[in-house]
Amino acid sequence: MPFIRTLFSILLIACSMTTARAELTLAFSQSLSSPLPPASLLTSQSSALSLISEQDLAKHDVWVRIRAGFSMRDLDSPLVTKHEQWYASRPEYVARMVERARRYLYYITLEVERRGMPSEIALLPMIESAFDPGAFSTASASGIWQFMPQTGKNFGMEQNWWYDGRRDVISATTGALDYLEKLHEMFGDWELALAAYNWGEGSVKRAQQNNQRKGLPINYGSLKMPDETRNYVPKLLAIKNIISNPASFGLVLQDIPNQPYFAAITTAKHIDLQLAAEFADISVEEFIALNPAHARPVILKSEDDLILLPVDKVEAFRVNLENYNKPLVSWQAYQPKQGERLDQLAPRFGLSVDRLRSVNGLSSNNISTQQTLLVPTNGEEGEADSSFSAFNLHLAPSYSRVRTVEHTIGKHETIVSIARRYHVSAASLRTANKGRSFKAGQRIMIVKAPTRRKHVEASRRKRTHTKLAAK
Repeated sequence: MPFIRTLFSILLIACSMTTARAELTLAFSQSLSSPLPPASLLTSQSSALSLISEQDLAKHDVWVRIRAGFSMRDLDSPLVTKHEQWYASRPEYVARMVERARRYLYYITLEVERRGMPSEIALLPMIESAFDPGAFSTASASGIWQFMPQTGKNFGMEQNWWYDGRRDVISATTGALDYLEKLHEMFGDWELALAAYNWGEGSVKRAQQNNQRKGLPINYGSLKMPDETRNYVPKLLAIKNIISNPASFGLVLQDIPNQPYFAAITTAKHIDLQLAAEFADISVEEFIALNPAHARPVILKSEDDLILLPVDKVEAFRVNLENYNKPLVSWQAYQPKQGERLDQLAPRFGLSVDRLRSVNGLSSNNISTQQTLLVPTNGEEGEADSSFSAFNLHLAPSYSRVRTVEHTIGKHETIVSIARRYHVSAASLRTANKGRSFKAGQRIMIVKAPTRRKHVEASRRKRTHTKLAAK
């Protein structure tokens, strides 16, 4: 299969992690036939893991692995108890958060171990975003690690109309851990490093300088800081305590296997996001959860960016791609003319106005002639997928695109009434819930387009427990 080997290379996350992404990539056929043994998951830096043998560790779920690496000191603060009680009183919220975390937690834990960091750090996305890959705050922080735009750029996360590296699980995790290591080296203390991650290193330094002038201590507990930062470390330690002994808080944690959830591939051709999901035999919702950085229905080819797929779906993807003899892209560029409106263009291209707006990240029906629109080929002979060229690369990321909402079907609800309620089509509901029934009591996922101003779970600067619980 020389074509497939040229088109794709694959990375299995089970392999020992290295700092360079290029070094992580293995030949597609080799990685499938020669997986590394579980012992390769351990590193010499993971000193806390020496308490559990490699053989025993492989038998347990990832929670055992995380508990073995806890090393942050306890904080004598009533705020820890307050947050423990908050989470304990919301078992459904904790369950949803853990359900989302199962996709990413093994990989993040592995990276934290590789760097010799406390395993509490792997739980940080729980308080940043509740592991919601589409989290976007009112302060423009984005992704499971809630990076601000400039900080993301500082740590190599590309951000444009097509792609936002702050939402890429691998890029953002690498950036977050790099940043936390830098802050720990700067302040010599994990509590202060975490405060700086939340509040900013300059703010922590100024707070320390103010205390020094007054002859006061400069540790985390002694600094004057905003309420959010004051609660930041206690909230993480509360989650640590819950993970350590969930039963004592009346909670049950879903098992998360101590093995890779996803594998990563690189593509040498542009491809429709929906087609990629179909090739992997997964729902669009699952594909987006693993690849939230891709903001448009077309995934651009790139040697650096990775597409994540469930490990057990990689072979299906490869076979379906190899047997597909049609164009991989069904979208094309359209340059709007002066005075054209979305309600005029949408019927022409067989889309609803909402869908056309969502695809192009627009918050209103107004069209700027400076922005090229992405529209379907509509069955006509458009650009061949091999010659499809990216446009709007000068534009910043926009977030009028898909997000997911969980809904429990009521006794008298139908697929039509649910679609009407959430302003989506019945067809999109069926696609997002592949293999699920539509019966009363059934939980389904709604995939819809949020507005830029929508406060998505766990905003970085204006976060409250009430808003989080509503997610």
